[in-house]
Amino acid sequence: MELIVARNREDLVKARGGGEVALVPTMGALHEGHQALIRQARARADHVVVSIFVNPLQFSPNDDFSRYPRTFEADLDVCRAEGVDVVFHPAVEDMYAPDRQVGVTAGRMGSVVEGAARPGHFDGVLTVVLKLFNVVQPGLAVFGQKDAQQLALIRRMVADLDLPIEILDVPTVREPDGLALSSRNRFLSDDDRRVALALSRALRAGAAELTPSRIRAAAREVLDAAGPELDVDYLVLVDPATFAEVDGTYDGMAVLAVAARVGTTRLIDNVSVTLSRG
Repeated sequence: MELIVARNREDLVKARGGGEVALVPTMGALHEGHQALIRQARARADHVVVSIFVNPLQFSPNDDFSRYPRTFEADLDVCRAEGVDVVFHPAVEDMYAPDRQVGVTAGRMGSVVEGAARPGHFDGVLTVVLKLFNVVQPGLAVFGQKDAQQLALIRRMVADLDLPIEILDVPTVREPDGLALSSRNRFLSDDDRRVALALSRALRAGAAELTPSRIRAAAREVLDAAGPELDVDYLVLVDPATFAEVDGTYDGMAVLAVAARVGTTRLIDNVSVTLSRG
């Protein structure tokens, strides 16, 4: 079947097809991490829709919306190779009316950790995701674990707003050296990349420990050793459902998350750890 590119809502409705529909929301610049999401969608659904839309609402004044990589023709090649049925590639004016007033508020969880570093970011993420859900009408939507707080907030939105959509998460895909795949990795120089490897090393060091204090200390030691070229925004150990910091009384799965700037590029990463008071 030939890949269909829908550039507005009307084209999407015509192209969507019947049966189970899976949506993979992206901002383009597709890489192996996105391909892993598409493969999971392809395995589960009759029709796979990939959205490619660089969402202005999730960029703060300190972010560079114009700098975000746009590689649409290469993205189409990836989608064809992975058997995607429809690519939804709307213009900004098709997604947002010029007099738009109503959006989604991410609440308290959207204001901590990554939300504290990027105020309003998750409001923009949830607004565009809800709009995509409404337009595409999928039964399944697929997201990566690398954006752990985004994933938690989308699950919360689906639960709080009674959306009839299953959310499937897919493990983070990494380079052989451990660096989590990201569309922003292309901005790293060779020297930047060597510094950036401290993020995954720190997470591995933390995950090897057993208590919250030792987990944080082990990870922080690795980050500090990277030197001033690594500008750390945060290192947190949180409850994956609420993104509240955990302490020594916590039982169960937690997320060790880090964000840092290397040169002009900001990177995030995380790993799951299991804590037990016993």
